Amino acid sequence: MPVDPIARFQRWYAAARHTRIVQPDAMALATSDGRGRPSARMVLLKQADAAGFVFYTNTRSRKGRELRANSRAALVFHWDVLGRQVRIEGRVQAVTPAEADAYWATRPRASQLAALASDQSAPMSTRARLVARWRGLTRRYRGRPVPRPPHWSGYRLVPDAVEFWTHREHRLHDRELFRRTGRGWKRTRLQP
Repeated sequence: MPVDPIARFQRWYAAARHTRIVQPDAMALATSDGRGRPSARMVLLKQADAAGFVFYTNTRSRKGRELRANSRAALVFHWDVLGRQVRIEGRVQAVTPAEADAYWATRPRASQLAALASDQSAPMSTRARLVARWRGLTRRYRGRPVPRPPHWSGYRLVPDAVEFWTHREHRLHDRELFRRTGRGWKRTRLQP
C-alpha cells in the first residue's frame, strides 16, 4: 500500500479541528535569510493538499524577504491536547494571483483593511498612527470592495519531508519521517 503523509496530515488536522484547540490551523513557520540566520513566527494554514501547505502574508514582511532570499522553510503544528506534532520541510513558492485574489475575497473586511493599512514588519512610530490609517481606509472604501494590495499574497510550502510525532509515556514517543523520493514517499521510524 502506498504511503501518503498528506492524507495522514489531513486526518490529524481534521481531528484537531474537532477538539477544544482554539486555533488548530496555527503553525510555526521557520525561515532564514540569505546568510542563514533563522527566524520563526506563527501563521495560519489556509489550505493543505497534495500540492502543499498554503499561508498568506505581506510579501514585503520579514518572512517575505527571507523567503525571497532562501525558499527553503519549515512548518510545525503542535496539538498538545491530542499529543501530536507534525513537522514539515520543503521549498516555498508563491501562489498564483488568482489564488491570492480568491482567498482575499473570503477575508473579513476589517482584516482586508488592516492588511492594506499595515506595512508589516516595518518600524512604527505609534500605534495611534496605524489605527488612524486603518480608519482612513475604512472611510475611503466605505461601500466599495477593498482591493488586494499587490504585495499581499500567499505561499505554498511544497513538502519534501513530513514527520509525525505522537506522545507516548516515559518519553518513548512515536516518530515517523516521510521523505519524498522520485517514486513517492519513503517512511522511516525514528527513535524519540
